[in-house]
Amino acid sequence: MPRPREQQISIADTPYYHIVSRCVRRTFLCGIDHQTGQSYEHRRQWIEQRIRLLSSIFTIDLCAYAVMSNHYHLVVKLCPGQADDWSDDEILERWTTLFKGPPLVQRYRSGEDLHEAERRFVKRIIGVYRQRLTDLSWFMKCLNESIAREANREDECTGHFWESRFKSQALLSEQSLISCMAYVDLNPVRAAMAETPETSDHTSIQERIAPRFNLSEAIQSQSEQLFLKQFPLPLKPLLDFEEAVRNEPQRGILFSLNDYLELVDYTGRIINPSKRGHIPEHQPPILKRLGLSNEEWLVEATEFEDRYHDNRRAYLDRRRSAA
Repeated sequence: MPRPREQQISIADTPYYHIVSRCVRRTFLCGIDHQTGQSYEHRRQWIEQRIRLLSSIFTIDLCAYAVMSNHYHLVVKLCPGQADDWSDDEILERWTTLFKGPPLVQRYRSGEDLHEAERRFVKRIIGVYRQRLTDLSWFMKCLNESIAREANREDECTGHFWESRFKSQALLSEQSLISCMAYVDLNPVRAAMAETPETSDHTSIQERIAPRFNLSEAIQSQSEQLFLKQFPLPLKPLLDFEEAVRNEPQRGILFSLNDYLELVDYTGRIINPSKRGHIPEHQPPILKRLGLSNEEWLVEATEFEDRYHDNRRAYLDRRRSAA
């Protein structure tokens, strides 16, 4: 008998999960419809944008993702402790990027004086929002529901877009985490949608190699679709790789990014050539394809997070100059 999802997820045992969500009847609702020839490829960008923005709002870190033509994969780390450091006002700021909130919350945020009973009620609401911002099911609801609504509006239809609730699988060891991440990042290669990881669009490995996520474009797109009220937050980078084990709490992935890239490249080459897609043997090693030495790649990798901070600052500067 199936168990409730809250009984399947134990953050105390493992914070890492592999998530899969598929289009109804596994049709290509995010790719090219083979029956009509119509392209829905732009929806892959919708999903990638939504994933990145929601990760920045929730206490959920992204390890890997791949958005395909009829499904997507996520590898996430649940970090509920992050919400403990957020003030009540920050909780409301994050929640109201997605939802208006009840009138009492709107009055509180506008600075209106509230009675003691009203303030106590707002405090209880904030407690509910704090818990929701750590919850994987709420993260997925905010992701899948918005994509389904916009796709149905575009197609002028109603009904299911996703075939069922998302599937989640706990990753119980570092080996299972790394192997799952490689599996996710190689999805486009296996599906013959790309020849190499760095040319695999809408994947985390492409974003790690050459960050190209456009924050202002994502905010504008999500706002036009009415699924984002505001976004006064920095963009959260993908969960970083930590080179070595240290005698202190470690937030990142206990693996070298350089080693991970080589692992993905090697794995993509040894996929059975009789399968639909694999990295051809004639392709040079991944760092050589990128035109980087080990030393140059180390600089690229260590400055990865700074690029997102620069992206955020540039976006804020553009908003101030336009105001």
